[in-house]
Amino acid sequence: MRARTLVVSMLAVAIFAWFLSHANVAAVWAQVQRARLDLLVASFLAVVLTYVIRAWRWQYLLNPIGPTRFRTAFRTTVIGFAALGVLPARAGDVLRPYLLARQEGLSVSAAIATIVLERVLDLMAVLVLLAVYVWWIADPSMIPPALLRPIEISSATAAAAAGALMAIMWVLATHPERIGGFVLTAGRVMPRALAERLAGLARTFSSGFAVAREPQELAAAIVLSLPLWLAIAAEVWLVTIAFDIAMPFTGTFLVQALLVIGVAAPTPGAVGTYHEAYRIGVTTFFGAREDAAVAAAIVTHAISYFPVILTGLLFMVQDGLTFGRLRALAGGQRPGRPSAAAPEEVPDTHEMSVLRPSGR
Repeated sequence: MRARTLVVSMLAVAIFAWFLSHANVAAVWAQVQRARLDLLVASFLAVVLTYVIRAWRWQYLLNPIGPTRFRTAFRTTVIGFAALGVLPARAGDVLRPYLLARQEGLSVSAAIATIVLERVLDLMAVLVLLAVYVWWIADPSMIPPALLRPIEISSATAAAAAGALMAIMWVLATHPERIGGFVLTAGRVMPRALAERLAGLARTFSSGFAVAREPQELAAAIVLSLPLWLAIAAEVWLVTIAFDIAMPFTGTFLVQALLVIGVAAPTPGAVGTYHEAYRIGVTTFFGAREDAAVAAAIVTHAISYFPVILTGLLFMVQDGLTFGRLRALAGGQRPGRPSAAAPEEVPDTHEMSVLRPSGR
């Protein structure tokens, strides 16, 4: 784990250095000083709105497995995204549902399943907005033919993958007992106790997709995904025009598709990859100057990440959590002291090791 962290940290430094090499640092600083403060404040408010909508949407996904309070959903969402910014291996995607499940008395594995569904809804929303821009809004001359075809192919592939994942989740939601039985049968080569444990975990994980059987709840979550990503687009657009880069609001539909790819890279806090994805997007498609593009990328990333990290730290202090404890939970270890947020939350080591994210 330490070797992996070292490698991805070195990768982040290398990509960020490459990103900075495209502009003069003094010119970048001059651009930051000239940026419109009112638009930067508005972009921060857009970021706040995204977390409100995320928590609200998550409640709809969680409703079929149990009631939740908005306050808990919001606070654990912020803590989870703060962990994504500072911990490796996307640990926040496990910590967020784990903390909420223990506070609201829900199944941990079922809550984690809702994060998988959430990610699919995010992908679908990004693809819808990208399709709207590429097919109905963009001037064909703005997108070089050499780039248009790869965009179309990658978008179609991602859409097919999202559709397949939705179908798989529907099957898991409608037949959780069969999934458990299948795992139990497949696990005959294992010790019986372990096979039964894995089968139970598979059943409870599958139950996390129960919203697929609730059309109203699922429809509400899908509908909320569009304003969520419009708010994310607004944050990027407001910073972009604050640096006098001529990009229409709908242009962010293309840029944020690139940013999603950048965020998916395994660098800590998407450092380097997020910045370079933004720079490529605004310079390639909207003719931005390199110094303005580099400055805007740095500020956009800072507004997207630093407020949530600081707020997440505040919530962690209030709940008696530490990054050491979060690392222990993400790593499936038994922490030395329970937190105030989770008085009986010493997780089952096997369960957490099974649920721990691998890779990105």
